[in-house]
Amino acid sequence: MLYILSRWSGEFGPLRLFNYVTFRAGGAWLCAFLLVVLLGGATARLLRRFNMRAAERLEGLVPPEYIDKRKSDTPCMGGVLLIGATLISTLLWAEPGIITLVLAAATALLALTGFLDDFIKVTRQDRGGLPAKWKLLFQFAVAGGALWLLSRSPALDALLRDFYVPFAKAPVWHSWWCYPFSALVIVGATNAVNLTDGKDGLASGCTIFCVLTYAVFAYMMGHKVFAGYLSIPYIPGVEEAVVFAAAVCGGCIGFLWHNCHPASMFMGDTGSLALGGAVGMLAVLTRQELLLVVVGGVFVIEIVSVMLQVVSLRLIGRRLFICTPIHHHFERKGWTETQIVVRFWIIAGVLALAALATLKLR
Repeated sequence: MLYILSRWSGEFGPLRLFNYVTFRAGGAWLCAFLLVVLLGGATARLLRRFNMRAAERLEGLVPPEYIDKRKSDTPCMGGVLLIGATLISTLLWAEPGIITLVLAAATALLALTGFLDDFIKVTRQDRGGLPAKWKLLFQFAVAGGALWLLSRSPALDALLRDFYVPFAKAPVWHSWWCYPFSALVIVGATNAVNLTDGKDGLASGCTIFCVLTYAVFAYMMGHKVFAGYLSIPYIPGVEEAVVFAAAVCGGCIGFLWHNCHPASMFMGDTGSLALGGAVGMLAVLTRQELLLVVVGGVFVIEIVSVMLQVVSLRLIGRRLFICTPIHHHFERKGWTETQIVVRFWIIAGVLALAALATLKLR
């Protein structure tokens, strides 16, 4: 919305700054950060007043000595503030267009899915929340709708049919089958971040590294000269994803102010499903879905640990891990919550740098 101010740069020179995606990305980051930091305290008090406390999800699954009883009094659904600030900042600072619309709409709809899940958990004190099949149905519907909207643009439709692998200069495949694969990536990322959201600051901290990495990719791919120099696809308009990624980053950093251990509120599925969808959408838009295994390595490890545990129990009747998702495994090994979160952040940072290195290895 503020991009429109650049039209009057002839009358007031400094308004030309709104032409630059880097300036608008910085504005989106600061706006989201300040909104969450300044409104976080009031939001936590409001959630506490309305008794927005979810049912204890670890009771009966984890030995009592590993359950922090203090967290039972911490309100959830803080994702309303986090995602709300992200969307407001994106709409304020990004240039109107199909990419901005799709990113904002998909994030909002996934947040709504998470809100319904949280609402059921709170009102019914049912840790199951929204049935898994309905959550998956909504997630695939959002992913499919987002991809369909993007396909309405001829240029984006052609690019979304291209399948890229890291280190390759050209797409290795061009087919409509890329669409269902992209939808699977978005849904997979959504649930991976949701599973990671089990410790104070874990999901939001790792998301910061993820979206910043994809922001770099989006910026390079939206710049014709840089894209040509790095032998990566040039995607007109994708630089607006940088503004969106900056808003997500700013919101997550602001949320850490209130969510660091001990948290004053949890984001809940309202936040984690939306953040996961945002990460998945950024991976799809930059045509770097396979690189998400590296960029979002922590998220991948979390969801794969759950899958391996289920397969192992069904096939051989034994557990591969003491408890899953894997951050609970390390908790049972004696790691403190702070150790788990900070060490996983370090891993996420190292993996982000490794992913960025692929820009030159082509």
